[in-house]
Amino acid sequence: MTRVTAPFRVGILSFAHPHVEAYARSLVERGVQVIGTDLPPYDSGSVRGANLAQKLGIDYVESVDEVLEYAPHAVVIAAENARHYELTMQAIAVGADVLCEKPLATEIDDARAMVAAAEEAGVLLMTAYPVRFAPSFGELVTCVRAGQLGDIVAISGTNNGKIPLGDRSWFTNAQAAGGGALIDHVVHCADLIDELLGESAHDVYATVNHILHADRGVQVETGGVVSIGYPSGVIATIDCSWSQPDSASTWGGLTLEVHGTEGSMRIDPFAAHISGYDADGAVWNAFGADLDQLLIDEFLEAIQTRQRPVTDGGVGVRTLAIVDAARRSVRSGKSESVRSTN
Repeated sequence: MTRVTAPFRVGILSFAHPHVEAYARSLVERGVQVIGTDLPPYDSGSVRGANLAQKLGIDYVESVDEVLEYAPHAVVIAAENARHYELTMQAIAVGADVLCEKPLATEIDDARAMVAAAEEAGVLLMTAYPVRFAPSFGELVTCVRAGQLGDIVAISGTNNGKIPLGDRSWFTNAQAAGGGALIDHVVHCADLIDELLGESAHDVYATVNHILHADRGVQVETGGVVSIGYPSGVIATIDCSWSQPDSASTWGGLTLEVHGTEGSMRIDPFAAHISGYDADGAVWNAFGADLDQLLIDEFLEAIQTRQRPVTDGGVGVRTLAIVDAARRSVRSGKSESVRSTN
């Protein structure tokens, strides 16, 4: 656990994303002074605002300006995707380091502008990709780089989950989220593949549909598969569907299979759990590494050492570029080139 030298202040901008609870608790446990604010929600019925702040044990104010006047060393942005750009720019303007939920932005040009602004201001910009810190992924990277699988030829990723309705239904609002399952779930696997291969994607073919949850009035895509080509010849596929039933004991899960000329390996970073049913319904008790805590540790360590975090803004741009190409592919019905992330 990374502890900080007091007084160390972090602001939280918006409680829209469910990961905000884990981030806030991790910061408090590490001795950080935390102050947060919420924004008017795109959806209705969200449990947010002062009540959630009290539950999390953090201070609460009524506006973003008040948080930034608090002179935080850093801010965590857990807003709806469409608000990432504006809030990040506001934080950078006051010299705060930024941890921004994924995706970094809804549009690739905005993501590039965020990275450029952070570099010009001399502040750190980190993208929230907690699965990058999974011990199983670290072991996989070690094996691949040691040549244990030979030359990598194909990768298959899945990031499936429940459809986020109810108090987090903004995920299914195209204006708030920038899309549906495609933008929600592709980027996590894309980040792992980006790190594993060490090369940027070249072209993308994507297909989506609205078959899943068709009776629930959802307008964005609920299922999809993305195929990604890399300059080395590797082909990767990502299933990004909201295909977990409402009765599932957890939100979903992520897996990654890597196939090479000398062997194959598979990881399931959320496999360490006990699941089943009791009188109250489905049970899911996770154990092992807390990936959200490891993410916060990386962020705090980067702030204190002034070293670039491993999932920096550049990673956010490269992964969003894959989503950008996938969206264009859905519209055109053919493969689309990934636009340069430089």
